[in-house]
Amino acid sequence: MKRKAQAVWNGSIKEGNGHLTTGSTVLNQTQYSFNSRFAEGIGTNPEELLAAAHAGCFTMKLSLDLTEAGYEVTELKTSSTITLDNGKITHSLLDLEAIVPGIDEASFQQIVKNAEATCPVSGAFSFGITLNAQLKN
Repeated sequence: MKRKAQAVWNGSIKEGNGHLTTGSTVLNQTQYSFNSRFAEGIGTNPEELLAAAHAGCFTMKLSLDLTEAGYEVTELKTSSTITLDNGKITHSLLDLEAIVPGIDEASFQQIVKNAEATCPVSGAFSFGITLNAQLKN
């Protein structure tokens, strides 16, 4: 499987701007700029997209692992916070709230840890990952 996205940038780093388009067109000339990356400007940025990819991939992998272990998932809600520090992405923090009836805390934490370690996006990262998982049954 291959997925594709395109970035177009016009102008200098601070005054210029660009847009991103994905093959699925979920992003379709979505604006990004210096201000959307380093201030509070309108548009997206690479770190936000990495956060979405990490949260989405981990959550799907966890659903798969829980289902394969015989549990029925009611809800998995994951947020990812990507840290950019001195021009380098240094960390992803995953915060998970889960409703999985019938699972005990130890089994839940073990499955969660395995899902984080085997999520394809986690495997692509060379920076640190922290995971906080809360079972809310």
